[in-house]
Amino acid sequence: MKIEIYHVDQAINGSKEALGAIIENIEGPVFNLSLRMLGRIEDAEDAKQDILIKVITSLSSYKGKSLFSTWVYKIAVNHLINEKNKDFVNHPLSFEIFGSDIDRYVSSSVDQTNPAEKKIFSEELKLSCTNVLLQCLNPFDRLIFILGTMFDVDSRLGSEITGLSADNFRQRLSRSRKVMSTFLSEYCEHAGGKKCNCMNRVNYALSQHRIDPALPYSSSLLPKRISTSKSAMENIDAATALYSNLLRHSSKQQAKEYLFNLLKTDDFSSLTK
Repeated sequence: MKIEIYHVDQAINGSKEALGAIIENIEGPVFNLSLRMLGRIEDAEDAKQDILIKVITSLSSYKGKSLFSTWVYKIAVNHLINEKNKDFVNHPLSFEIFGSDIDRYVSSSVDQTNPAEKKIFSEELKLSCTNVLLQCLNPFDRLIFILGTMFDVDSRLGSEITGLSADNFRQRLSRSRKVMSTFLSEYCEHAGGKKCNCMNRVNYALSQHRIDPALPYSSSLLPKRISTSKSAMENIDAATALYSNLLRHSSKQQAKEYLFNLLKTDDFSSLTK
C-alpha cells in the first residue's frame, strides 16, 4: 500500500481521479485484513466498504504525521476490533473446539466426489480452514498475528497501528505464533501435523455445507499468488509460515464497481471535506 502525498492533497481538494487512485491502492489490503479478521467473504466485503467510506470521509483529517498506509490501517483496525454483528463474533471459536471437531470427524464413509473434484475441493477447504482457524485467536491477538505474520508489519509499525508498545506488540505476536504453531504442528498436514488431511476431510466438509460446490470459495475471491515467500520466521513457530504463504485476494468485481460508481456522482467530493 503506497500512496503519494499529492494524491491525498488532490483528493481533499475534490479530485475524483486522485481519490480513485487512493481507493484502487488501498482496497486490496483493506479487504484482505477484513477477510482474515472476520473469516467470511460476505462480512469482509461489508467491512471493506465501511472502512473505505470512513477513509474517504476522513481524508481532511490526515495531517501527514504518519505514513498514509499507517493511517488507513488504524482506521481499519478500529473498525474491525469493534465489529459486533458478524457470525464469528456471535459464535466464537477456540482451538479446543476446532481440535475436537477434527478429532471426531477427520473422514467420512460416504464419498461424494471423484478424484479430480476432491483435489479441487481440498484446496477450497484449505483456504476456508485457514481463515476460520484464525477465529480461534481472540480479536486483538488475531489482529496482531495477521499484521505481523501475513502483512509483515514490524514491531515499530505494529505499535503505531495498534497503540501497544513495540515490546508488547512483539511479545503478543510471539505468543500468538506459538499457540498457532502448536495447533498446526499437531493437526495440519501443511504444517507437518498428522491428524488432519484436507483430502480426507472433503466429504465431511461437503456434508456439513462447509464447502459449497456451486460457489467455490477461491473463484469468488479472484486470488493472486504472492510472488515471494517470507522466510524470516523464528524456528519455534515455523509452522505458521503457512500463513505467510497464503494467497492474497481481490474482492468481488461488483464491490469495486460500487465504489467507483460512487466516485462519479456529482456531489461525492463534498464527503471528503
